[in-house]
Amino acid sequence: MKKILLMVALLMASTVTMQAQLKREYSKSGASSASPVFSTTASPDIPTSVTFAGEKVTFDRLDMIERLDRELTGIIYGQTTTELCFKRANRYFPALSRILKEQGVPQDFLYLAVTESSMDYNAYSSAKAAGMWQLLAGTARDYGLEVSDEVDERFDPEKSTVAACKYLKAAYKKYGHWPTVAASYNAGMQKIATELSRQRVDNSFDLYLVQETSRYVFRIIAYKLVMESPKRYGYRFSRKNLYQPVGYNTVDVTGAVPSWIDWARDKGITYAQLREANPWIRSTKLTNASGKTYKVRIPKSSDLYRSKRTFTAYSKEWVVD
Repeated sequence: MKKILLMVALLMASTVTMQAQLKREYSKSGASSASPVFSTTASPDIPTSVTFAGEKVTFDRLDMIERLDRELTGIIYGQTTTELCFKRANRYFPALSRILKEQGVPQDFLYLAVTESSMDYNAYSSAKAAGMWQLLAGTARDYGLEVSDEVDERFDPEKSTVAACKYLKAAYKKYGHWPTVAASYNAGMQKIATELSRQRVDNSFDLYLVQETSRYVFRIIAYKLVMESPKRYGYRFSRKNLYQPVGYNTVDVTGAVPSWIDWARDKGITYAQLREANPWIRSTKLTNASGKTYKVRIPKSSDLYRSKRTFTAYSKEWVVD
């Protein structure tokens, strides 16, 4: 019993000593013992205007300022997601940018893909939207993609970009205003057209919409601001921090594939590497009763190992080296 009492007494004495030490440290720093000092944060300045897809968007009206401020603050201080957006974008922006140019869609719509999926090609939402551009199955089929249990081209970064561009161009024919086109990507063309008519305005910035759509275009613009000037917002990368584009050789597959696992092994890669390079493959087999030609990518070995490759940056603004 005496030993137990002695141990309790020593523990209590140690606790009192520790509390006294903490009090002295807070006192030295000028802080209350009940109020620790937190890291400093800064509120982002909101620009007076931004050019989005060739359209000047001004931020003088209070609601416009506050809506952009909300999204910009969230992106700046959501460091984990924002860093991953930069890293993934470095791999995919070169190909996606080329497709947007070929399709006649402004480059700023790259940031719509960032907003939709954080540049995760394998993203899948509760609404059953899939891929980097978060296309619904019906929309994907309308714009030329195959969606089935074995093949889902919504997960193909390049093919889904072409489909998204077709949608965006169709919406531009309807509205003639790219920011409103972006809003329609979230709410649907018919919904935006109905609300423009009902509320008697000519662009989405003047519409009263559900929160998700009301915030949507401002989030795209916020990503544009951060990703065009990352150092200004505290993001700095080395080229080696960024995920690199991967080169491929392409093999045409015109028949059935009983086992993609065996097929991959025959080509000198793992099944995991095959699926990573061809995310549209959604099963271990391919029936292909119609004899359709599928272009299957085989990643170049030299690009799969850090020790063998060179490191590039999509934008010189993203890196410090």
